[in-house]
Amino acid sequence: DAIERSIRARVPPMLTDLYQFTMAYAYWNSGRHNEPAVFELFFRENPFGGGFSLFSGVHDCLLFLRNFRFTEEDVEYLRSVLPPTTNPAFFQFLRELDCSGVTLRAVPEATVVFARVPLMEVDGPLAVVQLLETSLLCLVNYASLVCSNAARFRLAAGPDRKLLELGLRRAQGPDGGLTASRYTHIGGFDMTSNVQAGFLFGIPVAGTMAHSYVTSFSSLEEVWPQTLLPADGEKDPIDLISLTKGLLGRLCELLGAEPAKIHEGELAAFLSYAIAYPGNFLPVIDSYSVSCSGLLNFCAVAMALIELGHQPRGVRLDSGDLCRQSVEVRRVFKHCAKQFSVPVFESLIIVGTNNISEQSMMELSKKENEINVVGVGTHLVTCTRQPSLGCVYKLVEVRGSPRMKFSEDPEKSTVPGKKAVYRLLDSEGHPLMDLLCLSEEPPPLAGQTLRCYPLGQEAHLAVTPTQVTCLRQEVFAKGQVRNWSWWMWELDSQLSRSRPGM
Repeated sequence: DAIERSIRARVPPMLTDLYQFTMAYAYWNSGRHNEPAVFELFFRENPFGGGFSLFSGVHDCLLFLRNFRFTEEDVEYLRSVLPPTTNPAFFQFLRELDCSGVTLRAVPEATVVFARVPLMEVDGPLAVVQLLETSLLCLVNYASLVCSNAARFRLAAGPDRKLLELGLRRAQGPDGGLTASRYTHIGGFDMTSNVQAGFLFGIPVAGTMAHSYVTSFSSLEEVWPQTLLPADGEKDPIDLISLTKGLLGRLCELLGAEPAKIHEGELAAFLSYAIAYPGNFLPVIDSYSVSCSGLLNFCAVAMALIELGHQPRGVRLDSGDLCRQSVEVRRVFKHCAKQFSVPVFESLIIVGTNNISEQSMMELSKKENEINVVGVGTHLVTCTRQPSLGCVYKLVEVRGSPRMKFSEDPEKSTVPGKKAVYRLLDSEGHPLMDLLCLSEEPPPLAGQTLRCYPLGQEAHLAVTPTQVTCLRQEVFAKGQVRNWSWWMWELDSQLSRSRPGM
C-alpha cells in the first residue's frame, strides 16, 4: 500500500551508519555472522521531564523489516566505500541478506511506556541484527518523542478542545514533517494541515486561508465573480457584495463601530473566499484589526451567506491575547445571533494559532476563553523542550550467553540477558509497575505477592498485582508480520484511548 511504498522509499537498508557494515564484515570474516544474538531497545529517561512516553514507530519498523533487501546498486556503492581489501564474497552475502531469521518482540504502537524498560527485543543472526540498529533507532526515536509531545499537549488542552497540527513548514525536513503529522495524530491531535499525511495515513486535513491571501486584496473591485447562488439553487445568483455592504452598515450601527476603520481589501478577500467556498468560510481575522475590521467583515459576510442558505464555519485568531479576543468575538457572535435572528452564530467555531507551546496551552486552559480549536506548529513538531528521546540499542545475549556493558558512567551500564517484560496492574486496571524477569523465569501471577527490586536501588518492594499482562508481543518472525489483524486492532484501540472525550 501507500504507507509501505513510502517506507521502502524513505527507509532503505542503506539508511544506516557505516560502522554497521564494518562490524558486519568483521563478524562475517571471522565466521560469527550467524551466531544467535539478542539486542534490546530502550530509553534511559522519560522525555520532557515527565513521567511517561508513548512508544511509537513500531508499524514502520515492521514494514522496514519486511522489505529489508540490498539492491545491486546498494552493494556496488558499499564496494566503493569499504576498504579495497574487503573480501568480494562479503558483497554476495549482502546481496542474499534479508530478515527471514529475525524475530521482533515489541510493545504495541502508542503504548504508555517508561524509562529503562526494554521496548523492543530483536533476536536473530548477529550480523543482521547489528545492521538493523541505526534504522530501528531512527524509526522509533523521533516518532516516540513527537507522539509523547502531542500527548502532553492533549493533556494540557483537556479532552474537549480540538487540536490541529500545522508544523510542516517548521519541521526538520520533509520526512520530519511527515513523521510529525502521523505521530502527533496518534498522540492525540485531531487534524493536520499536511496534505501528504492525509493522503498516506488517512488523517483528517484542515485549513482555509493565510494572511497573504487577505493582504493580496485592496478593493472590492477585485472580487470576481461578485454573485453567489443560494444554497437551494432555485433562484438566480445574488450580488453578494451589495448584500454584504448592507449588512455591514447595519452591523456597524448595532455595535457602534466606525465604518472608516474597516479595511476594504480585507472585506474583498473575505467575499472572494466566501464565493469560492461558501460552505467552508473560516477566515483569519487579525490581518489588520480584529475589533475594528476583521470581526465586522466576517460577521457581515457570514450573515450574507446564511441569508443565501449557506453555513459559515467560524474565524481564526493568530496574534495578540487569544483568550481575551476569543471572549470578545464570542460576545459579538451571540449579539448578532440575537439581534439579526441568526442562531447559526451561536455555533461558530473560534480557532487559535499563535506560536503555541505546552506552557501556553496550559495557561490558555486556565484562563477564560472561547477557543474551540487550537493549532500548534513549531513547539510541537520540533519538540523544543527536548530535541531527542535518546533511545539506545544494546546487545544483551550472544549464543545464549548474557552480555553486559560496563561503563565509567553507571547510568550507561546495561542489564544482561534475554528478558520478559510484564505490566502489573491494580484492581482498577491502573499500572503499578513494569516487571523485568529473565525469559526463562516463570511469569508472575495475579494475586501473588512479588518481591521486586527497582533498578539502581537496594531496597525491595512487595507488590501484589490484581492483573498481569505481557507487555511485549511477537510481531515479526520468519520474514513476516505476525498477527497483522491483531496488530491493527491494537493500534486502533490505542488511538481511541489517546483521545479522551473525542
